[in-house]
Amino acid sequence: MKTCCDHPPHSRRLIQTPLVELTDQLRRSARKITAPRQAILEVLRRHQHPLTNKEIHLALGKEECDLATVYRNLRTLEGMRMVARFDFGDGVARYELAGAGDEGHHHHLVCTHCTRVVELTECLPRQMEQEIAERHGFSQVTHRLEFFGVCNRCRGSHTTSLVK
Repeated sequence: MKTCCDHPPHSRRLIQTPLVELTDQLRRSARKITAPRQAILEVLRRHQHPLTNKEIHLALGKEECDLATVYRNLRTLEGMRMVARFDFGDGVARYELAGAGDEGHHHHLVCTHCTRVVELTECLPRQMEQEIAERHGFSQVTHRLEFFGVCNRCRGSHTTSLVK
């Protein structure tokens, strides 16, 4: 099976990155290591799929920080490239820990009914990326690719509701 851009398959190893390493990255970037930032990184570290601001806030609990603090910190972490932002076409941003270099490069398959997310390791071959770049006079091309469809659970419930 062809893997993402001819790199090794994306692994959930990123999820298990110790919080100490993540806070060291903040320190190296001369950023404050605040309790809300650590808590947000911990939530993202524990989840395998991108989360919305509200899902992160819910996972933190109201005592940890308010929703505005979650928004502010995610923007900061995204700017530092510690967090990757995804848009699945529904107007809601989702975030997950970013990989170093291409290590975290992967794509998603998203259910258009329930927004279930499946991470994919399959990807366009690097040669195709280079051909597209050359044909249009671009260099240093990268890509983001998301697939959308209806998952088995939703397809099953949709079929059942149509029969009634």
